[in-house]
Amino acid sequence: MSKMITLALSKGRIFDETLPMLAKAGITVSEDPETSRKLILPTSSPNLRVIIVRASDVPTYVQYGAADLGVAGYDVLAEHGMDGLYAPIDLGIAKCRMSVAVREGFDYANAVRQGARLRVVTKYVEQAREHFANKGVHVDLIKLYGSMELGPLVGLADAIVDLVSTGNTLKANQLKEVEVISQISSRLVVNQAAYKRRRADLQPLLDAFSKV
Repeated sequence: MSKMITLALSKGRIFDETLPMLAKAGITVSEDPETSRKLILPTSSPNLRVIIVRASDVPTYVQYGAADLGVAGYDVLAEHGMDGLYAPIDLGIAKCRMSVAVREGFDYANAVRQGARLRVVTKYVEQAREHFANKGVHVDLIKLYGSMELGPLVGLADAIVDLVSTGNTLKANQLKEVEVISQISSRLVVNQAAYKRRRADLQPLLDAFSKV
């Protein structure tokens, strides 16, 4: 009998948009993580279980082999790095973009042109650093874990780097998007060692994801 396969997912859009892909492989998850307090969810397949972790922790669980595979946004993977991971399939789900936004009335283009040193709040420090370095813009990066929009409103920063899907949160907080850094979607990530050692076990699941 093959050993249990563990799939790491985060609650919300990634979980919701992964379910139909599993369904195409004939797999259903037994409980809804929004209503269940359980963090390990069995599935209709005796060889597959789902663990519910924070989105930013998915690559860590997969890298260290606590999960064989997982679904993570490219924003999370770029920040975490790909050590010990394969990312064979872009699933094209949970789409959004990583953007620079400033408060209404702030002349971002002019500040950049004049070589001003900008203060930027973000959770995505590595990607922000790379973006501004490529543009030749001097920035002081301040790491926050949430409510980025508050930064420019209370004078903590000139700009934010954050994920945007509809832009409604920015508008509600008198911010405007001034630059798109990258388009983001979610990818299937696989533990490299598990991929080599248990490829026969994992391949049917990889095939199901790649078909979608």
